[in-house]
Amino acid sequence: MATTVDWLLEGPPFVQMAARERLLGERRSSPAVNRARLALLDDPRVRSLMRELRAWPVAPLNSHKSAGHAIHKLTFLADLGLQRDDPGVEAIARKVMAHVSSEGPFQVLGVIGPQYGGTGKETWAWALCDAPLLVYALERLGYAEEPAVRRALAALTQLVRDNGWPCAVSKELGRWRGPGRKDDPCPFATLAMLKALSAAPDGDRQAARSGTESILRQWADRRQNHAYMFFMGTDFCKPKAPLVWYDILHVLSVLTTFQWTRGDPRLLDMARHLDAWFDADGRMTPASVWKAWEGWEFAQKKEPSRWVTLLAWEALRRVGRSD
Repeated sequence: MATTVDWLLEGPPFVQMAARERLLGERRSSPAVNRARLALLDDPRVRSLMRELRAWPVAPLNSHKSAGHAIHKLTFLADLGLQRDDPGVEAIARKVMAHVSSEGPFQVLGVIGPQYGGTGKETWAWALCDAPLLVYALERLGYAEEPAVRRALAALTQLVRDNGWPCAVSKELGRWRGPGRKDDPCPFATLAMLKALSAAPDGDRQAARSGTESILRQWADRRQNHAYMFFMGTDFCKPKAPLVWYDILHVLSVLTTFQWTRGDPRLLDMARHLDAWFDADGRMTPASVWKAWEGWEFAQKKEPSRWVTLLAWEALRRVGRSD
């Protein structure tokens, strides 16, 4: 373990800072964490992301699985540990919060074709597979107590059903919904809502329990349960970063934040599937990559990734793996 920690601390600043804060428990005010934070803010790739996001919404959303979309870049910066007092964050956050639906959630600019119930024109709207991610990012960046963020989370939370969250969209998107039965939960919408609730200081625990149970039930019945065409098969079990879509590392990173999941046999079974990807040195090599993130150390499949290793360690330690 010590050898792998040393290896993480030899990595890029974004890995160093996360490892010190999230694995070693060091305070942000410590000299070592502060040095990593300053180096992170000066990283050319991080500065490039910040410049791009200052032009929010950057580009219309055509696919929620588009790993290079601004939503996923924003959540990645939040996962790196940036805060509202870091240079440039406030300007980006205010642009995100400037577009609020009369229904409560934050909106994104997107295009839904007429064949799917949309207009085919750029429209400010929200869906349960994007709005919770904006709430999550804002919470992690330090805006969890902002009234607009709290209202957005409340509006989205109340859409929960006994089996998780459905495919739901704002009134601007009309009758559009994903390829599934309307009574089924949408696995990704449920995961996105659980992320938002996990980062909220007082998120609705009962709603979160419905969501975690929905995903764990899908895992237990994964050979037959493919709600909204979300599968938990071979591709699902390949570790990859950043946390963009519905895969094992993303799901475990979210579900393990809830105390009541950690002893659940279904979650522990999922954890064993992720654990199998570690090599003898306690490092993990990505088994799949997002091409939109080319140039980052996790966007390759040839050698262990410090960021993927850190995310996996963080999730597995919550279920009792400390070695």
